[in-house]
Amino acid sequence: MTDSHISKDTIPEDSGIAPDTVPSPASPAPEVFDSGAEEAGSAGSEAPASPEGVSVPLTEVANSGEIPVPDSLIDQVIGQEHAVEVMRKAAIQRRHVLMIGTPGTGKSMLAKAMAELLPKEEMQDILIYPNSEDPNEPVVRTVPSGRGKEIVGAHKQEARKRTQTRSTLIMLLIFGIMGYALISGQLLFGIIAAAFIFMAMQYSRPKEEAMVPKLLVSTKPDSTAPFIDGTGSHAGALLGDVRHDPFQSGGLETPAHDRVEAGAIHKAHKGVLFIDEINTLTPHSQQSLLTALQEGEFPITGQSERSSGAMVRTEAVPCRFVMVAAGNMDGVQGMHPALRSRIRGYGYEVYMQETMPDTPENREKFIRFIAQEVKNDGKIPHFDQGAIDELLLEGRRRSNRKGHLTLKLRDMGGLIRVAGDLARQEGAEIATAKHVLDAKSMARSIEDQVSDEYIRRSREYDLTVVEGSLVGRVNGLAVMGSDSGSVLPIVAEVTPTQGATGQVIATGLLKEIAQESIKNVSAIIKNFTGKDIRNMDVHVQFLGTYSGVEGDSASVTVATAVISAIENIPVRQDVAMTGSLSVRGQVLPIGGVTYKIEAAAKAGIRTVIIPQSNLDDVVIEEQYAKMVKIIPVTTIEEVLEHALVFERKEDFMTKIKEISARRLHVFSETRDAKPVGA
Repeated sequence: MTDSHISKDTIPEDSGIAPDTVPSPASPAPEVFDSGAEEAGSAGSEAPASPEGVSVPLTEVANSGEIPVPDSLIDQVIGQEHAVEVMRKAAIQRRHVLMIGTPGTGKSMLAKAMAELLPKEEMQDILIYPNSEDPNEPVVRTVPSGRGKEIVGAHKQEARKRTQTRSTLIMLLIFGIMGYALISGQLLFGIIAAAFIFMAMQYSRPKEEAMVPKLLVSTKPDSTAPFIDGTGSHAGALLGDVRHDPFQSGGLETPAHDRVEAGAIHKAHKGVLFIDEINTLTPHSQQSLLTALQEGEFPITGQSERSSGAMVRTEAVPCRFVMVAAGNMDGVQGMHPALRSRIRGYGYEVYMQETMPDTPENREKFIRFIAQEVKNDGKIPHFDQGAIDELLLEGRRRSNRKGHLTLKLRDMGGLIRVAGDLARQEGAEIATAKHVLDAKSMARSIEDQVSDEYIRRSREYDLTVVEGSLVGRVNGLAVMGSDSGSVLPIVAEVTPTQGATGQVIATGLLKEIAQESIKNVSAIIKNFTGKDIRNMDVHVQFLGTYSGVEGDSASVTVATAVISAIENIPVRQDVAMTGSLSVRGQVLPIGGVTYKIEAAAKAGIRTVIIPQSNLDDVVIEEQYAKMVKIIPVTTIEEVLEHALVFERKEDFMTKIKEISARRLHVFSETRDAKPVGA
């Protein structure tokens, strides 16, 4: 099974699309990725097409095991050239970096790579000593790397010597008392006196161990810059903390300096501190992090008021680190403004790409990524050429963009590992295309599995109708998650208004963008039906949208359902549609078109209407390509032409064309009119 691009056979004769404009299967550039290669070529890089329209790497290999994998992490990052360039510059100058983008695009790998790129510095150990003047303010000292263990070891040895000497003196004194008691015949008095002296000396003697410094941060002399992942850390783990002491008196208490624990910011001293999902940190933690960035040092104190450590506050502890923060687009809004300003003023902000052009050079990088995943996993076999080609096809399909390959490489890595596991289970030395195809069926997302289950249940209870025709009911299409489509039935009904004026009422947990798209339908109704809706209420219901609806890709579906209800003209139920809609009736591009078409095919729908501008984005699997006919459209008139049925359809379409012609004529006259006083 392979992916298939749409061809002349998938476009009906009455679609208004010239067959010559559709790539032929035998043409030099029939696949989606070749159109992207042409775009890249226009920017200065040539992308020669393969003889059969299938991606063929420039260097033929028998399997991925023959592909060399770079040793440096920064050289293993693919498709993020701008981010790599920024990281190299930031490492040299020790600048902070904020990376924003979709999960799985390489943010954590870039952060680890930065630790390798930092200029080599003399690492330091951090020691914390007791303060004889104020026990609640331990003293902080830094020493060259490796010296910390030596100093602590020397202090411990000296403490043991002092303890042994003191113990020897106590034993000599006790033996002396007992000897005198035996000689004088006062044995009972001697035992009591010896016990009293022993207890008094034990209670009053200074704790030698209490004076031993604590090694707070330890490094190795020849080690590279540390990389500390502080993602999801609570305040104590990030900023340092003071442990609670249950015994705070009676000579059993633990010294304050010995209860101090270093935070991630201190362990990252002279290295890299990586924090993913930066917006999930509390405002207090973000503000403290800002202070640490500004000062290069941060004192450790108890992070809980209920802890005895709340009274302890050390001297400032060095934490001169480079921060690499990451997050999704919503992470920008959740960041502390001052923290982001600090990063922007003393560093870089990077947006991570989700796709890369499908050029021969980038295909080789993608193939190298496959070899990297196999090597890093260490438990799966390498992939042969057929398996590599299938993974390239899946990379195009998941890009959801014509002429591009996906850079959501964590998801692709999961597919690679599942395919490798299947090959290992069979005892195969090399993973083949069959293993990849089986892995695609097995390693489906939760959303894809839920979508299939919903389609099955909706067919059982007639929620999804794929035969006949109905007035005011249209099969729309939606996306679940990031890689799954679903059928979204929409029903419209027109009733006399009960208020001062008519309105469009939509239900189905519509979110902000979806609600705004419904408002635009009012203009479509007025322009393309010629009817006054002031005396009618238009009710629109999104069926089965229990988790809500977001986006405007159902605009075409809503408009078709409403027009059908107003004009009382049935809609074909074997047709599904998707597309955004302008107030002038133009069908605009949407996302997830491939997944939507596949969902329609699974539901038994035979025809799918999509925006013309999304035509080259379609890369569906062969099994689904045989099940549906794809009709690209540019205007709402074309949508109605293919979706409506009944004998009144011709009269209605004639009326719509007349209304459209008059509207265009008025617009043309208004545009050509001269300004007053010209």
